[in-house]
Amino acid sequence: MRWVVALVFLAVFSGSVPASAAETPQPLCTMKDTRIGELSGLVSDGSKLYAINDGGSKVQVFVLGRDCKVQKVLTDKTDPFDVEDLARTPDGTLWLSDTGDNKKGRLTVALLEMTPQGKVTLHRLTYPDGQHDTEALIMDKAGTPYLITKDVLGEARVYRPSGPLASPGPTTMEKVGTVKIATTDTQGGPVGSIGSVLVTGGASMADGSAIALRTYTDAYVYAAPDGDVLAALQRNPARIPLPGEQQGEAIAFDPDGTLISGSEGVGQPLRTVRGAAALAAQSGAPAEGTTSTGTSASSGSAEDGAGLPVLPAAGITVAVVGLGWFGFSRLRRRTRR
Repeated sequence: MRWVVALVFLAVFSGSVPASAAETPQPLCTMKDTRIGELSGLVSDGSKLYAINDGGSKVQVFVLGRDCKVQKVLTDKTDPFDVEDLARTPDGTLWLSDTGDNKKGRLTVALLEMTPQGKVTLHRLTYPDGQHDTEALIMDKAGTPYLITKDVLGEARVYRPSGPLASPGPTTMEKVGTVKIATTDTQGGPVGSIGSVLVTGGASMADGSAIALRTYTDAYVYAAPDGDVLAALQRNPARIPLPGEQQGEAIAFDPDGTLISGSEGVGQPLRTVRGAAALAAQSGAPAEGTTSTGTSASSGSAEDGAGLPVLPAAGITVAVVGLGWFGFSRLRRRTRR
């Protein structure tokens, strides 16, 4: 039955963003450390890489050299539910997105704020409209977190806290937009063509000038010259194919605008695409037919969606009713706690 679902999606999703003139991804190093077999989040400060596993029973951030060798591990006894992504603010603070929810059963999700010394502060969050599985986190240059959901219909929802983060919280989030992604013909990932619409990671340049979302198969890079995440997502992105990744969930920027991608699995390479941020600037005109509210809060309610900006990565029409996840969580190799 899985191939039937895949064919349905191929028939429905169309109009994907053309691939950019990006360089072919080049190997940087190979992730051989068995402690990082489920690479899910990645950031770079230019000299070091910071990596997290999917899930986990304690907070761990692995600090790597450019050779993928672990230099040290930042650890805290906090027991997360399902960590999925990683971000870093200019002051060196690491933000772990404990937002995975394959079964849509969590009452709260969380952001874990880790100092450079490894001390963790817990910030619980709630959605305004029910549960979501979220694997992408983007921090803007002001330190505002944006969560982008993983949606099997290719229409990811964008949320941010409605006020200052409380500890432990929870802080209610607000829905501030959507990103529509169409299928592509890029090969890779664990679930075939469906994987090309599932958002599995996010990243931002340290200076806020560009942001990126990735699926299992492609990266979408958006220019953000004013540092405004919502305005950036309304622009036409540069699509960068990332073919052949076993289960690609990690994405990061070097300070010079090079994109770094990575996949789960011991022995998988980290790969780089030079000039990715510059490509986004070249293709970054606002997408036709979209509306903008800048960074101000939406005037519409979370229930009716009024006043929320539509932020397409590709113009598509979703005509699938009642497919749901169709047991998508079973396609993952792990059983969530």
